[in-house]
Amino acid sequence: MGIHKTSNSQRTLVNACLTVIFVILISVTIIIRIWMLEMPLERDEGEYAYMGQLMLEGVPPYSLAYNMKMPGVYAAYAVVLAIFGQTQSGIHLSIIFINTATIILLFFLTKKLFGPIAGAAAGVFFAITSVSRYLNATANAENFVVLPALAGILLLMKFEETKKILYLIIGGVLLGIGFMMKQHGAGFILFGLFYLIYKHLSRKPVIWKELIQAISIYSFFTVLPFLITCLILWCCGVFGKFWFWTFEYARHYVSMVSYADFFARLKGAIGTVILSGTVIWWSALFGFLSILWNSRNRKHGVLVFGLLVSSFIAICPGFYFRFHYFVLFLPVMSILAAMCIIAIQDFIGKFIKSASKTGFISILIVFAFWFQSFYSQRNYFTESDITALARANFGSNPFSEAVNVGKYIKNHSVKGDQIAILGSEPEILFYAHRRSASTYVYTYPLMEPHPYAIEMQKEMIEQIEAARPRFIVFVKFPFSWVVRRKSERLIFNWADSYVPKHYRQIGFVEVTASGQTLYHWNSVAKPLREDYVIFINERID
Repeated sequence: MGIHKTSNSQRTLVNACLTVIFVILISVTIIIRIWMLEMPLERDEGEYAYMGQLMLEGVPPYSLAYNMKMPGVYAAYAVVLAIFGQTQSGIHLSIIFINTATIILLFFLTKKLFGPIAGAAAGVFFAITSVSRYLNATANAENFVVLPALAGILLLMKFEETKKILYLIIGGVLLGIGFMMKQHGAGFILFGLFYLIYKHLSRKPVIWKELIQAISIYSFFTVLPFLITCLILWCCGVFGKFWFWTFEYARHYVSMVSYADFFARLKGAIGTVILSGTVIWWSALFGFLSILWNSRNRKHGVLVFGLLVSSFIAICPGFYFRFHYFVLFLPVMSILAAMCIIAIQDFIGKFIKSASKTGFISILIVFAFWFQSFYSQRNYFTESDITALARANFGSNPFSEAVNVGKYIKNHSVKGDQIAILGSEPEILFYAHRRSASTYVYTYPLMEPHPYAIEMQKEMIEQIEAARPRFIVFVKFPFSWVVRRKSERLIFNWADSYVPKHYRQIGFVEVTASGQTLYHWNSVAKPLREDYVIFINERID
């Protein structure tokens, strides 16, 4: 009887230590995000924020601004702006809640498979890597995909345990919502389908009627959010534009990178992303390999492998492998790293028979893995200069400068004034709270090698000339255009003649070769160099 009590007390102590470590480490990452609330928006965030701003004003997506993103993230941003305010700090504050909810879901998912220590490990590993500068995670759409996807997967597991159809329905809807946040969410829908098939085929005898019924219900409800969205957009009169940008143009966009570049791009991306937590990423590889010899990990090896493949599919569209895409991969990476902890704990258990001692050692290893990620980025995590943080995150992109350009225009204009931005900086529109004179808030499509490029340039020119906007902001930063050798240059030739004829320069912002930002308001002077400059022009008449 005494041994039983001692065992229970030791187990309670291990769980208490695990809870304390989990709360402390998650709290540290929350503090880091609070520290970075004022981080300027990057382009995608600026686009989502501007679209959300328009939606709050009753403007449907794809009517006054074009892009290939799915409309779910625009609706999510509209909700965020309504709740947290129309500022970058409000947007980033919302991500703290979204990220924390994702961590909790990941904890419960991993705990269900491998126990509480693994659950805590997966949660803290996801937390520290998702706030890393190497992923450029910020408030990108991937955060809005992962949250409903994990919730949907948990509900599918609940369905398999209870056979209650409601769990299957809601799980399918949530995974469908993940797709509506970004097309990449389709990878998690595939995992849901794989999970249902695998669980039914694992039971003997296989009841095919139940399997077909489950797949049918799941398929319908994952598609339902898309069907409802299509109906809403059709009623708003923008379905044609939605379909062109999210499917027709997107099809050309994802085909621009050749298969020959696949491995080079993937290798380059992983080489950077792994710096978000080198030990954690390598332990994930070890955790995957441990399926070969560790019975606890092997028990759920097929499911984890399915999630691994599905998560990889989610980051693959177009073979671009942008760093923030890997937020979609972090949940399975964190689970695999947690499996490494399990493998180590079981190995130690062969020599130390006390479960409480192996538990404490496992908690220390979790902390050590987390601490390596934190310590390797300590200068970034403790940087107090927001501009320096933005430079570390986004290099020479003019995101800090866009804040001041937007505020300047807002303070020198009235509500009905429009802005034409020659460049891909929609965040300026958000800061200025002014509408774009053109539906092209990104100029990337105008420079890409697809059959629509020249027509897009002509349409943008016609829109600007017809709108006669009060301001034209010409962004001469390389990554705001990404001009290719074969890019059509009509819009540049037009701008060189049209802008000086109808507009006067009222200021410019330049980033020097040393990285210093110089603001020249109410100035007609010339910059020190031609690139890395934002020109602000006001209409003469």
